[in-house]
Amino acid sequence: MKTNAELQRDVQDAIKWEPLLNAAEIGVTAKDGIVSLTGVVDNYAKKLEAENAAKRVIGVKALVEKIEVKIPNSWTKTNAEIAKEVTNALESNWSVPSDKVKVEVEDGWVTLEGELPWNYQKEAAKSAVNYLTGVKGVFNNITIKSDTQDAIEKENVVDAIARSWSVDDSDINVSVSGTTVTLSGTVDSWYQKEEADRIAWKTPGICNVKNELAVDYEYAFD
Repeated sequence: MKTNAELQRDVQDAIKWEPLLNAAEIGVTAKDGIVSLTGVVDNYAKKLEAENAAKRVIGVKALVEKIEVKIPNSWTKTNAEIAKEVTNALESNWSVPSDKVKVEVEDGWVTLEGELPWNYQKEAAKSAVNYLTGVKGVFNNITIKSDTQDAIEKENVVDAIARSWSVDDSDINVSVSGTTVTLSGTVDSWYQKEEADRIAWKTPGICNVKNELAVDYEYAFD
C-alpha cells in the first residue's frame, strides 16, 4: 500500500527518470490514486512522455492532465507547414494507408480523420505525428471499420488476454455485442488496463472496445 505522499513521490521520480523530462517543471499531486499533472513543456512529445510515465506507476488509478504545450518562437510553424509535414510522415509510414487519412491543422493542433480496418493503424498514424516540431496536440478521430465479416468469438478474446504474462485476467470479464468488445472488472494497474485494451483490439472483425476496467489498489492513510 502507498500513502498519497508516496504515490506523489513515485510519479515525480518516474517523470524525472525520462530523459526528455529530467529538466521539465511538471507539478504532481496525488489523492487516493488520482494523479494530477500540471506545468508547461515546449513540445507535445514531452507532454505524452509525462502522461505515460505517470500511468506506469503502480497505484495510479486515474490521471488528470493539465500540462500546456507552448512552442518556442524559433520552433513555430504555420498550419500549412505542419499539415505538409504530417502528410509526409503518414506517407512514409508503411503501417498507415495514408490515402485513407484526412489531416486538418488549426493553431498547431492536428486532427486526423478517416476510416481504417485496424486499430494498430490508427495508433501508428498518431505516433507518426507525435514528435513533429510545432505540433501542440493531436485529435485522433479515425474510426475503425473492419474488412472482415467474421463473427467475434468471446473465447478468442478471453484466451488472448489470458496468454499475456503482464495481465492478471482473474478479475477481467469479456462480453461481445456485434463488433464491440467490452472489458469490465478490475486490474492491479493502469498498465494492465491498457495492455488488456491493446490485446482486445487485435481481434479480427472488431470495430470498438469499451474498456470499463477499474484499477483496484488499496491506499494507506497518510
